[in-house]
Amino acid sequence: MIITPEQAALKAQAQFGQLLDAVQQAAQDSQRIDTVERDLMRRLLALGHTLLAAFVAQQGDGDLGPAAPTPEGHTARRLPERHDRRYVSIFGELTIRRAVYGTREGQKIEWVPLDERLALPEGEFSYVLEDWGQRLCLKESFAEAGQSLEMLLGLRIGSRALEQMNRVVAGYAPSFQDSLEPPPSQEEGPLMVVTADGKGIPMRRPEASGPKPHHRRTKGEKANKKQMACVGAAYSIEPFVRKAEDIIDEVLRDQKAGERPRPQHKHVWAEMTREIDGIEVPAKESLFCRLYDELTARNLGHDRPVVCLLDGERALWDAQRVYFPEAVGILDLFHVLERLWAVAHCFHREGSHEAQSFVEQRLRDLLQGRVGYVMSGLRRRLKAGKLTAQRRKVVGSALEYLRNNREHMRYDEYLAAGYPIGSGVAEGACRHLVKDRMEQTGMRWTVEGAQAMLHVRALYLNEQWDEFQEHRVEREQTRLYERPAA
Repeated sequence: MIITPEQAALKAQAQFGQLLDAVQQAAQDSQRIDTVERDLMRRLLALGHTLLAAFVAQQGDGDLGPAAPTPEGHTARRLPERHDRRYVSIFGELTIRRAVYGTREGQKIEWVPLDERLALPEGEFSYVLEDWGQRLCLKESFAEAGQSLEMLLGLRIGSRALEQMNRVVAGYAPSFQDSLEPPPSQEEGPLMVVTADGKGIPMRRPEASGPKPHHRRTKGEKANKKQMACVGAAYSIEPFVRKAEDIIDEVLRDQKAGERPRPQHKHVWAEMTREIDGIEVPAKESLFCRLYDELTARNLGHDRPVVCLLDGERALWDAQRVYFPEAVGILDLFHVLERLWAVAHCFHREGSHEAQSFVEQRLRDLLQGRVGYVMSGLRRRLKAGKLTAQRRKVVGSALEYLRNNREHMRYDEYLAAGYPIGSGVAEGACRHLVKDRMEQTGMRWTVEGAQAMLHVRALYLNEQWDEFQEHRVEREQTRLYERPAA
């Protein structure tokens, strides 16, 4: 319903009077404070809706006369009919009636002065509602976010609308990343670190044409396949010099070696293999390109040493050689430790003291730079031991893993230099950025939807959300009205 400014003002005054009366009546009736709180919220939302409608009414309908010059510089005619526009605010839905300019009805509208005066968004939802709604979507499913909005604001927004909103907002994430200034150099540590890992995302089945054939899953086969996202992080940190025993105490005995330094300006990011401008771009290429841009900007003029912490995946080391050829490549110790435990359980019972001693001895050797000694010992055990085919495969795989990654396992040198040797930051990014949101019960994603969520969730985890929202509004307003938002 469209009202005049005078009608809106009178309605707001009446609503405010009713609100005061309700508070007084609640006090007389000795109502519970939570009951009063809920009633006040409902009334304040209604009052806000009326005041917002009054604000819109005071702007008029944008009628500049029968003809008016457009921002492009030519003259357009006012069309005979007023055009209504739906606008959904945090207070509820408004209908905004506007004069529009163009050639004739039915053809493209060239200019809507009121839209520009109000700085309306491109879509139906207000920037504030998009901000609040997406903050919820970053943490819970689109359906749950819609339920939360309905409970808090009394608005019903469907899951599909919230998902589409997420994709639109995410479209501004790359340009925001490109616009960021590097952190102040005095806040950086003397050591730069980049790290990357992979994390699977459950995907929706592609729509099949024709009848769906019956398929009985084999043992171990999943109902839905996953696509790997490449997850990475860049940060700076103070060197932390340790010895082999310090690491053994930490990873095998849960005894931390003093107060470890904290990463500074840790920024996470994630990419999926997808088509960009008709060309399929691998996830690792997109991620390492982004990490390279950030690290280059942050390290410009400082020449800090760079550490690249990765697991044993060959494609990651290939990307490191392309994008960070001067970096110190370090194999993540926790992936090595997983292999050692697997080998230990080929010779000793799980949970046994013998298995613990087996791992501890070989871990100490690795940390002291004796990689070849460990490999020789495993080869001798492989030849001498009477192992099943499966256990021989486990030991052989571990040997191949050590051989392939030996050049990145100079742990004695890394510890003496104070370099990090465990990719806990990457593991944490996989959990917080991907698993906590993308792998909730029953969730399945398309590549487009997953990438959108990963981008905006990364900005939220990087504590850049408010800056991103300002960037997004400014970019859209400049595109729509050829001027930034006021």
